[in-house]
Amino acid sequence: AARSRSLFLWDDGRPMRFYLRPGLAKLRLAPLVLAGGGRLCRVQEPGAVLLAQPGEVAPDGAVSTEYVTECVERNQRLPLEPFLLAARGRLAFTEAEDAALLQAVRGQGTVRVSGRALWIELERSGLTRHSWQAMRDRYLRHLRPRLWEPPQTEDPTQIRGLFAAANREFESTESESDSSDVAELSTQDGVGRSPGETASDLKTGPENSAFPDIQLQRQERPKSTCSSSSVVRQVVKTMEHFMEKFAVDLFTVTQAFLKNSGDVEATSYFLQTGQRLDGYPVWSREDDLELQKDDEHVRNKLIAKFGGENVAKRIVFRES
Repeated sequence: AARSRSLFLWDDGRPMRFYLRPGLAKLRLAPLVLAGGGRLCRVQEPGAVLLAQPGEVAPDGAVSTEYVTECVERNQRLPLEPFLLAARGRLAFTEAEDAALLQAVRGQGTVRVSGRALWIELERSGLTRHSWQAMRDRYLRHLRPRLWEPPQTEDPTQIRGLFAAANREFESTESESDSSDVAELSTQDGVGRSPGETASDLKTGPENSAFPDIQLQRQERPKSTCSSSSVVRQVVKTMEHFMEKFAVDLFTVTQAFLKNSGDVEATSYFLQTGQRLDGYPVWSREDDLELQKDDEHVRNKLIAKFGGENVAKRIVFRES
């Protein structure tokens, strides 16, 4: 379509007036503004739109120079508010853009989230008005940390509630189940567990799991081991490490542990590659249902699928 000659006219027909300090940016934008019916001021005038480049220090109320290029690209006059520059001249992220980022990242592999390819694709798709570097920085530095705040106490019920909530989603038939259960961790009974949850809800794994004192033979260890503060600290530390290393939220880490029977090394490899370290598939809800059947034929099928050692570990993991 032909470029509109009234692109930079107010609704009443008056030309929009812009002020931009002399420089290369002004030389580049001047023809675009003038071709769209706008005007450029030699000095900053009352009522004129103050333009500034993203990243440069600008006074409050300044509008990004990207406003002009975006209007021209879309061939329509856009509202100014989304292009207002925040402190230090950065283009502020809106709530809608934050929500779009979180939705776009959800379900992506951890390698893509921490790399560049995903963000370059999102920039090309026009997900937000920001560069791919800005979007990745926004997610890693501002959005991801908000997804979970580390427990401020060593109360084991916080970890128990976390695994219980994640396990409910793991066992749900809804693949896109929302994470509303996470809210229960901080709202119910003040200790992060819903009524009826007991110590058996704490999902633990074998001896090389995130729970260092837990052995394959559960009857050989004291029942109080799971709730020791040292074990809880180790669990939290392991999860925080994985969240930072793979740029994912706590719920994703917890789900990964559930799918890998609590094995730390297997979980780490899974978060990095999406696959098991030993080449076997990860456990699903359907596999667990099969595992509960007292059927030798079904058990042999699972052994063929996962290997005998993994099936034995899974039985202990689920029973614990």
